[in-house]
Amino acid sequence: MNKDEQLRAAINQKLIETGERERLKELLRAKLIECGWKDQLKAHCKEVIKEKGLEHVTVDDLVAEITPKGRALVPDSVKKELPQRIRTFLAQHASL
Repeated sequence: MNKDEQLRAAINQKLIETGERERLKELLRAKLIECGWKDQLKAHCKEVIKEKGLEHVTVDDLVAEITPKGRALVPDSVKKELPQRIRTFLAQHASL
């Protein structure tokens, strides 16, 4: 395991131990619902299923089809906020 991987693992462990990881996941869920991301992705899923036909779509196909759009639909503000919150958390727990 290289240094980056070790640091990433240590940060992840600290986030889990303190409960911050769950808080960040809840914040992300709330932000995505608030901005309409969940509804947009749900509508896209319905479109894909309608185009291909329910009997011709597997869960894996659906995930492969919607993942790029799902990532693209995440607002820049959300993409910036989470790393900033992690940096703040790390600054407060500088013992890593």
